Amino acid sequence: MKPKFLFSDAKAGLVVFLIALPLCLGIALAQNAPLFSGIISGIVGGIVVSAISGSKLSVSGPAAGLTSIVLTSVSQLGSFEAFLLAVAIAGLFQIILGVIKAGTIGYYFPNSVIKGMLSAIGIILIVKQIPHLVGYDKDPEGDETFFQGDGENSFSEFNHMMDYVSMGSIIIAVVSIAILLFWKTKFVKQNKFMSQMPSALVVVIVAILIDLIFNRAIPQFEVKEEHLVKLPEFGSLHHFFTSLTHPDFSAWNNPKVYEVAAIIAAVASLESLLSIEAIDKLDPDNNITPTNRELIAQGTGNLISGLIGGLPITSVIVRSSANVSAGGKTQLSSIIHGVLFLIAIFLLPGLLQLIPLSALAAILILTGYNLAKPSLYKNMYKQGLDQFLPFILTILVMLFTDLLRGVSIGIVIAIIFILKQNYKSPFRVIKDTIDGKLHYFIKLSQNITFINKGKFIELFKSIQPNSVVFIDGGRAAFIDKDILEMISAFKQSSLLHNIEVNLEDIQEVEILTNH
Repeated sequence: MKPKFLFSDAKAGLVVFLIALPLCLGIALAQNAPLFSGIISGIVGGIVVSAISGSKLSVSGPAAGLTSIVLTSVSQLGSFEAFLLAVAIAGLFQIILGVIKAGTIGYYFPNSVIKGMLSAIGIILIVKQIPHLVGYDKDPEGDETFFQGDGENSFSEFNHMMDYVSMGSIIIAVVSIAILLFWKTKFVKQNKFMSQMPSALVVVIVAILIDLIFNRAIPQFEVKEEHLVKLPEFGSLHHFFTSLTHPDFSAWNNPKVYEVAAIIAAVASLESLLSIEAIDKLDPDNNITPTNRELIAQGTGNLISGLIGGLPITSVIVRSSANVSAGGKTQLSSIIHGVLFLIAIFLLPGLLQLIPLSALAAILILTGYNLAKPSLYKNMYKQGLDQFLPFILTILVMLFTDLLRGVSIGIVIAIIFILKQNYKSPFRVIKDTIDGKLHYFIKLSQNITFINKGKFIELFKSIQPNSVVFIDGGRAAFIDKDILEMISAFKQSSLLHNIEVNLEDIQEVEILTNH
């Protein structure tokens, strides 16, 4: 955290806070948990996780991707308090994963899949925020799943929203989008005062003023209370601390608690590692996050969140990408967003509850567009089918199911292409006739695995009797024992066909035969 970045981090922290506030509350609502638990996890994710994490730009908080797990787990365990114990134990599991260096799995996600995941998140943001843009709020903020809790899906929601259109919300949304676009122009960037003002803050201030004007001058356009930010209010520190929910430690001997904890730890860790990998791709300074340290940070966050009544925490792409867009530079921006949660619930609850959700929807839609720009699809297509197919399938599956299923399908497709490529080119063969005798010069590729066995079988079958074979393994960094065994067996059997085999930089394996 460097002092020279204090102002840019403070601006980014404010923008992230404005976006995270309704998302934390919406996710708590979607997970059928107390609204206050969403705020708690936002505070812990912002302050605790960011202070420990090595990520410059990641922002952590309650995870929409865990909604179905939370709903099922609370039902299985019988109470929210028993579930909190599982969250705390999940945090301990994550700390252990970080200590044993399980975070290195984060380095092996294909770029095409990560780009697909980011683009899908962008599309989901746009699709999910359009109803909020016009004043239709049946689906809570922060819900990212295709099939919604209200019985609708992401697209059927559009049919119903037209019956609940609020002119006030639409006007505020249009003005908000216009401000956000205007703030990207050269005029603003070259203006010393305006360029220092976060566009999201300008949007929120203007939106509140427009709604106050509607309230006094055009009441029929006034935004209804249900389409404004809702926030729990606390009159004092004592009220705050007495509102905290603590785990039911008597459930420690329930095996289901540990089963739920293991599931939360596994899913939250995977989502965090995916998010970290994605945010590192967006980072203009190309910082690389230490993944094992990230698991320890996330685990500490979940341990504390579970102990004081919060929801499970992960690194979250939406908030993190908003942090990048707002110009965040260090962990301080995320810590500031967490501190602002504390300030908000004590000092500014009345003011924050004047913010129209349509203004925040406009900010999120522009954030979504930045993640899913049309130029990205063109660039991925140009890179070839092996990049484009995992990319586009990740997007499609995420849109119609969820993040983990989309990423899983993308990784499977990427692996199929890798296996196909490995099967195609395990070696290079040059044939030449020297002194009337056929010579084969076989140069092995860098990595030779058991997948290449079929190609070697075909090669050895094609070699003519009475020939000379040179097999060079000098370029190979790895040769599978199965392949070494095949080469040794070929050399041994070649004597029967008068084939001379010469091996270079290849370790022969003893071939055992049964008699």
